[in-house]
Amino acid sequence: MSGDDSRPLHIRRDGFGPAEELRSAGPLTKITIGEGAGAETSWLAANHAVVRQVLGDHQRFSNRRRWHDQDEVGGTGIFRPRELVGNLMDYDLPEHPRMRQKLLPGFTLRRIRRLRPYIEQIVEERLDALEDEGSPADLIEIVADEVPGAVLCELIGVPRDDRTTFTQLCHRHLDPSLSQRKRAAAGEAFSRYLLTMIARQRKEPGEGLIGAVVAEHGDAATDEELRGFCVQVMLAGDDNISGMIGLGVLALLHHPEQIAAFQGGDQAADRAVDELIRYLTVPYAPTPRTAMQDVTIAGQEIKAGETVTCSLPMANRDPALLAEPDRLDVTRDPVPHVAFGHGVHHCLGASLARLELRVVYSALWQRFPKLRLADPEQETAYRLTTPAYGLTELRVEW
Repeated sequence: MSGDDSRPLHIRRDGFGPAEELRSAGPLTKITIGEGAGAETSWLAANHAVVRQVLGDHQRFSNRRRWHDQDEVGGTGIFRPRELVGNLMDYDLPEHPRMRQKLLPGFTLRRIRRLRPYIEQIVEERLDALEDEGSPADLIEIVADEVPGAVLCELIGVPRDDRTTFTQLCHRHLDPSLSQRKRAAAGEAFSRYLLTMIARQRKEPGEGLIGAVVAEHGDAATDEELRGFCVQVMLAGDDNISGMIGLGVLALLHHPEQIAAFQGGDQAADRAVDELIRYLTVPYAPTPRTAMQDVTIAGQEIKAGETVTCSLPMANRDPALLAEPDRLDVTRDPVPHVAFGHGVHHCLGASLARLELRVVYSALWQRFPKLRLADPEQETAYRLTTPAYGLTELRVEW
């Protein structure tokens, strides 16, 4: 089922396609993404070695999306929509390192550690709300959907009085159930708020990401780049972490013997978080890579201009990466998984994500050691409307 002469396999846009069929088709195979007039053909990288090879090859593969027939593959581009200005995933070498360097002051180890007390505070507040709701209650609505946005607001430097409005605008901008007009209006309001906040931070830099970047780089980081940075931070850190919280709790409730990892010290909890991140891999795929020249990988010739979609979940469950990859084992040694990507586009906020998840899981089981599913027979409510795997509801009791 691989190669140019075969019929492409079909994979749904939500990422939940025929995994076993795709894996058996080989490490690199042609697929059709979507249906009807909007269907697209791409190569699918389905094992760990090939995914790392493609994601790490910044000389022969491009991240930047093309928007015009004259926008040549490998060129500097004649057009980048406003919504992609500052989005690191849309920049190639040598632009990407320069842009990433501007963000680094907001993600130093010192700044991430400074966030820990606030993360612990917001998690405790949400667990208080869960307890106040009474057993049974929906963990997704009360905890998983609330913690990430609050943490990101603190990271960015959004004033606490504005955070409810800020997260509502962001969520409406991304809500696929709303009309395009309503989403666009929310997006414009979100951008206006960000630009107003950036103007304030230029006058008086605060302790958050915007203040740190402004203090370090001044006007070298433009308002539109800063706006784009903030949007990308929200995109990358909200749904992904919400998905990990809900799915991680569900996975642990199905493997109760492994919960003890979060009732001990940080070392055991860190190991458990890393395994949950690998096992669940909530983002299906990063930005597809476009070949800038003809290239042969895993015996397949990829023509210049063709795209490669890298399946992160399949790469992280490759038997060549670890034994029994479909088994959750929070005591196993960490492996070089690709849940945060690979190469120069490796997630800048990976350390923050790990910290946030460790705090949530540990605090949850310290507060509710007898946590369990309210109805073990209830069908799992998976979230299929965002690029990140997740749950829409998880009712628990204690």
